[in-house]
Amino acid sequence: MPDFLIVAGLSLAVALVVMTLTALAAVRLGRVSVVDVAWGLALVGVALVCAVVAGDWQSWLLVGLVAVWGGRLSSHIFTRARGHGEDPRYRELLGGPLPEVGVGVAVRRVFLVQGAAVWLVSLPLQAAALSSTSWTTAVWLGLLVWVVGVVFESVGDAQLSAYKRDPDRGPVMDRGLWSWTRHPNYFGDACVWWGIWLVGGVASGWLAAAVTVLSPAAMTVWLVWITGARLLERTMMKRAGYPEYAARTSMFVPLPPRRGARRS
Repeated sequence: MPDFLIVAGLSLAVALVVMTLTALAAVRLGRVSVVDVAWGLALVGVALVCAVVAGDWQSWLLVGLVAVWGGRLSSHIFTRARGHGEDPRYRELLGGPLPEVGVGVAVRRVFLVQGAAVWLVSLPLQAAALSSTSWTTAVWLGLLVWVVGVVFESVGDAQLSAYKRDPDRGPVMDRGLWSWTRHPNYFGDACVWWGIWLVGGVASGWLAAAVTVLSPAAMTVWLVWITGARLLERTMMKRAGYPEYAARTSMFVPLPPRRGARRS
C-alpha cells in the first residue's frame, strides 16, 4: 500500500507545479482569472498521479470522473473567457487589476490559496490511492450524485449560453434550471465532489470518510461563500431585475420558484 506521505507529497507537488505555471501565464496575459481554467486540470493531474501510484480500479475510476468534470469545466471556461478581460470577482479579490497590485499580491491571495485548495479537495483521490476496497453501495451512490452534478453543470451552462445568444432575452436569465436555482453550475460542481467523496472517501472506510469529508465541504463553502455565488451576486444585484429574480429563486439548492414574487 503506498505510503501516505508519498501520495500526499505527490498531490501537493502537482498542485504547486500547475499553479506556478498558471501564475506565469497570468503575468503574461495580465489577468489571474486564467486560474479558473487551470483549476480543473490540476485536479485531473492529481487524480492521474494517485492512480499511477495505486494502480487499482478505484483510483482509475476516479481519474475518469475527475477528467470528465475537469475537462468539460476547463474547456467551457476557456471558451467563455476568450477575448475578455479580468473577471470582476478577481479584481475585487485583488483590490485592483493585476498590473497595478503586483504579482506578489496575486500569488498570496489567489495562486497559493488555489494550490492549497486543490490539495484539500483532492483528499478523496488520495484516500482511494491508499486503500484496497471492493465495489460497494457507496460507489454506486457516488456515481449517481456525480451524474446529477455533471448534468446540472453542463445543462445550466448550455442554457445560459443559449440565453446570451437570444436577441429577445430578458434582463435576467430565469429559464430552465435557472428558475429553480440562481447558480445551477455551482450546485452541480458541489454535487460532483460530494459524489467523488462517496466513491473515493466513503468507499475507502469510515476513517477515510471522516477525514476526506473536508473535501466536498470545502468545495461547497468555496462555491457559495468565497469565490462563487456570494461574490458574484455582489455585482449581479446591481443589474436591473436581479433583486426580483433573487426574491423568487433559491440561491443554491434547487427549489420550486417562490409564489407571489414579481417577475422581472
